Amino acid sequence: MEIGPRLKDLRLKNDLTLEELASRCELSKGFLSQVERDLTSPSVSTLSDILEALGVSFSTFFKEERPTQVIFGTDDFFVDEREDYTINWIVPNSQKNTMDPIIIEIKPKSESMEIEPFDGEEFGYVLEGEIHLSINETLHLIKANQTFYLRGNQSHTLVNKSNCIAKVLWVVNPPIF
Repeated sequence: MEIGPRLKDLRLKNDLTLEELASRCELSKGFLSQVERDLTSPSVSTLSDILEALGVSFSTFFKEERPTQVIFGTDDFFVDEREDYTINWIVPNSQKNTMDPIIIEIKPKSESMEIEPFDGEEFGYVLEGEIHLSINETLHLIKANQTFYLRGNQSHTLVNKSNCIAKVLWVVNPPIF
């Protein structure tokens, strides 16, 4: 790990000059410059002083950042087969994100799990077949290539009354699946 460049990035993010940081740490400007260029290594106590002046803990500073995955394929999906439907989690660990997308395949003459009221929103796109969105015992027909959008403040289910599998891209915010 290159400590110097990371320290320099933190200093610049804090809008500090070398001179200002040196003054806060009671170090020379020349020494800090050498540290930032990895020409010298600070002692643990000196590094502690620098990090304190930058408002960063040791654990935060040394935490390795992993690259964020942005593209997912079928190898990344998690599939949960139930009696009446199959859920494909198409973004792994999406519960930590603000949206939770799934593809749900509802078998003929079946329905999805009931979604209890929650504080959020939902969007769905019917990829194949047709479904009925059941809200308060009212059925709303949604065909392939049509969408639905609703607030999560009412219980609802997706009902497949047809003889074919219905496939829906379903996205909720915040994650509840």
